[in-house]
Amino acid sequence: MKLASLKHGRDGRLVVVSQDLNWFTDAFLIAPTLQAALDDWERCGPRLLALAESLEHEAVPRGRFHERDAASPLPRAYQWVDGSAYVNHVELVRRARGAEMPATFWTDPLMYQGGSDSFLAPRDPIPLADEAWGCDLEAEIVVVVGDVPQGAARDQALEAIRLVGLVNDVSLRNLIPAELAKGFGFVQSKPASALSPVLVTPQALGDRWQDGKLHGALDVQLNGQDFGKADAGVDMTFDFGTLIAHLAKTRSLGAGTIIGSGTVSNKDADGGPGKPVSEGGLGYSCIAEVRTVETILRGVAETPFLKHGDTVRIEMLDDRHHSIFGAIEQTVGPLSSDA
Repeated sequence: MKLASLKHGRDGRLVVVSQDLNWFTDAFLIAPTLQAALDDWERCGPRLLALAESLEHEAVPRGRFHERDAASPLPRAYQWVDGSAYVNHVELVRRARGAEMPATFWTDPLMYQGGSDSFLAPRDPIPLADEAWGCDLEAEIVVVVGDVPQGAARDQALEAIRLVGLVNDVSLRNLIPAELAKGFGFVQSKPASALSPVLVTPQALGDRWQDGKLHGALDVQLNGQDFGKADAGVDMTFDFGTLIAHLAKTRSLGAGTIIGSGTVSNKDADGGPGKPVSEGGLGYSCIAEVRTVETILRGVAETPFLKHGDTVRIEMLDDRHHSIFGAIEQTVGPLSSDA
């Protein structure tokens, strides 16, 4: 089952989307918004699934689904927490600045709490007031959970996953060092992110969803050129069950909580830093990582951060080269006067 929110008010209008992403049907008789459905999933989930099956059989009214009309499936959420499940990414970034990585990073997940009061629509521009802030994309996987009790174990956490999708977790890299130096975490350096047009139930992902990991190449393009093709199921040190259980250690999680994987990152075939796609490698899911590799290999970062006019596209294709979640496609632009 695939769910989306068409732009409508602050929380969107819940629709069920066909497997091929060509059609939608309204779900308002079941739940007006995705958050409402998540709050009452035991009742709404089976009814939405039946509606999805009716849509596939053309047995309900339907309309053309256009990704440009979609808001992020949860335009605002009660909680957005991002992890760093691909420790290869963390290791590379620390190595570039000569910082030793604690051994606990391989056993104890890193996490931070991001802003969840507003997610950009998947085709909205990325507002950037100052190019000197070092704007970066971060292509990641996300899951959305139902209610999770405090102290939930990994298996219980996995059962709470309702939906899976993608996110562009925008970062302002040049603001991060000063914020972290305060010892109190990210605030200004983490502006609004954008979710994929569609979220998908784990069951509908088939073999791509295994043991709390989404398998498949995460395609990232920068200005129309291939930038990254890392496999989201490879080199993921902490699966989503582990991430959710870590988060729930000291608190319960409300339905609609979004958990991110952190930047998807693969090692090269020889175990070293990844190579660019243009050189036969799997590339990168953020600019910071390629700059890190450049620093390690040549002593200086060469790839610039995003500028006004740059376009980012993030997508995952199935075995028939059809989009699974739709595409996040955003162009960086100046901050508008009404922002």
